[in-house]
Amino acid sequence: MTPEHVDVLVVGAGISGICAAYYLQTKCPNKTYTILEGRNAIGGTWDLFRYPGIRSDSDMYTLGFSFNPWLDGKSISDGETILNYVRTTADKFDIKRHIRFNHYVVKAEWSSETATWTVTVETGSDKTPVTFTCNFLHLCSGYYDYDNPYRPEFAGEDQFQGQIIHPQHWDDSVEYTDKNVVIIGSGATAVTLAPAMSDRAKHVTMLQRSPTYIVSMASEDKTSQFLGRVFPSQMAHTLARWKSILYQIYSFGLARWKPDTVKEEILKMAAEELPDDFDVHTHLNPTYNPWDQRLCLIPDSDLFHAISAGDVSIVTDHIDTFVEDGIQLQSGEKLDADLIVTATGLKVKLAGGMQVIVDDEPIKFGEKVSYKGFMVSDIPNTANTVGYSNASWTLKAELIAEYVCRLINYMDKHDYVAVTPRLNTDVDDDPIIPLNSGYINRALAELPKQGAEKPWRVYQNYIKDMLNTRFSRLDDGAMEFMPRTAIKPATSQKEQRIHEPDAVIQ
Repeated sequence: MTPEHVDVLVVGAGISGICAAYYLQTKCPNKTYTILEGRNAIGGTWDLFRYPGIRSDSDMYTLGFSFNPWLDGKSISDGETILNYVRTTADKFDIKRHIRFNHYVVKAEWSSETATWTVTVETGSDKTPVTFTCNFLHLCSGYYDYDNPYRPEFAGEDQFQGQIIHPQHWDDSVEYTDKNVVIIGSGATAVTLAPAMSDRAKHVTMLQRSPTYIVSMASEDKTSQFLGRVFPSQMAHTLARWKSILYQIYSFGLARWKPDTVKEEILKMAAEELPDDFDVHTHLNPTYNPWDQRLCLIPDSDLFHAISAGDVSIVTDHIDTFVEDGIQLQSGEKLDADLIVTATGLKVKLAGGMQVIVDDEPIKFGEKVSYKGFMVSDIPNTANTVGYSNASWTLKAELIAEYVCRLINYMDKHDYVAVTPRLNTDVDDDPIIPLNSGYINRALAELPKQGAEKPWRVYQNYIKDMLNTRFSRLDDGAMEFMPRTAIKPATSQKEQRIHEPDAVIQ
């Protein structure tokens, strides 16, 4: 069977994929594209996670798209509203017709002889193989494993008589009304679950080995709402977005410049909202500096209010063993539990776990270096969307989508068929995601490294990235361009036939 061919294949129909599609059809209107989505729905993360309280952990003026203003009153929004926003964006811009659901990409093979990718896909429940070809591959599947979260085994699990569930596998069958719940973890998922479950549970205990920085933020941004009353919606959204961007840059820079001062202020704000007998320095005082790991955001101090009301407790200790009715801790304390939620984190999976082969050579991402944070050395005609670790994912996703279109148009103008980043600088040991979180440390061997200088450095700074993607030279000495004349004549004719109007795949 002849493979279907499009100019650009987008992998993933979450925020990044919808963003990539919008820019392709806006900035490259003559290019054909298809989105391959392994699941059966739009939304990515926001369709996958269904646990209580699921919400954004950054403001929606930056998590939302610049081309489709976020008009909901809440700056910190629930998962269902975000999912609906992503889906309505796809409908508004007629993107959904380009999506192939239940198309799971397993392999992508590049041929320099034809300057094309051949992409192998498994479709449907029976995993029927289907093949696509494309000129450019845009990976928008995030960087963690949708199917298998990080789930360590605990001693004595078989003794526990209640239910054990990981949030990534949550469904409506999980019942916790009037039950004692223990949540194992201290990250964003745990601090979201604890107050959300406390309304129905008998009591919720958040069990952590070590603390995380927890910062409260108003779920409704009064300044942004004021802007919405004074200015037209698009202008108000742009101003609110830039207000958030500048604040994120400022707060991250301050944390890097004066970490002790920022740490002291975070603990002070928490202590002001918690009971006098709550031990802030035991339960909320990490051993690392702010932003060495991502800060945990709580809207309207909901976790602190639940602790103050006696509905939620935080215990900092290590697990000895599970027992029939709870968890025995190394300190000797026992936590009663009817339900245990293992909010123990994620597993990193780059490129959706697909096998990537360039001219018959399998690629190991951990041996490569990131170019501008989204292309990878020695891999042609490919972009991989990885968002910010200190700001909203969508900010970086939009810059990448814009850059891909700029690059494609530049190649067309100069009659190039391929572009490959070639390393021309020293390499640092830093991974592209500059956090020392557990899920990053477990995946260091799989992540591309950073170079010593731009364009091989990864900046966690929107303004720097905007300048580097919108206004920098495309032919910068690190990018190797392949002219169309390098393709064999017979293959070139075949490509011309594929691009005839009656062969275009929508």
